[in-house]
Amino acid sequence: MTAPLVGLIMGSDSDWPTVEPAAEVLDEFGVPFEVGVVSAHRTPEKMLDYAKQAHTRGIKVIVACAGGAAHLPGMVAAATPLPVIGIPRALKDLEGLDSLLSIVQMPAGVPVATVSIGGAKNAGLLAIRTLGVQYSELVERMADYQENMADYQPKIWPRKLSKKTPIFAPSSWGTRP
Repeated sequence: MTAPLVGLIMGSDSDWPTVEPAAEVLDEFGVPFEVGVVSAHRTPEKMLDYAKQAHTRGIKVIVACAGGAAHLPGMVAAATPLPVIGIPRALKDLEGLDSLLSIVQMPAGVPVATVSIGGAKNAGLLAIRTLGVQYSELVERMADYQENMADYQPKIWPRKLSKKTPIFAPSSWGTRP
């Protein structure tokens, strides 16, 4: 894998801090990607050209970040045959809720897989899982990643819990303190 497989696009370069965790996880998994700025509002022709041509250049998944009205992921999804993952970006007024609703509420026939507000790391991981359909080595790396996630999971048992706190856990998880 040397040619970019994932396109990371955003409506403005100010979106980069939100998108960067997706780039980091793709890099961690060794997935080549490209980064670009295309705006549904300021450069619609450029955005449509990108969406229509991405698959001809070997891109397999597009991750699109937008804030506010957040039209970029949906417009790209309408113009490309590729899977599109939308990252809603939080802005000051509605803290990303407007972006989330805009990206989630797509009409039938124009799907956009949507992660949480600012959820770029999950967008990158979802892109990797999507690529895993074609690249079995990514499935193996994802399985390793998931196994190692346990190392980062906070342990609940050392914490002091009220005796009234209900615990719903398999017996294999250990006993209550």
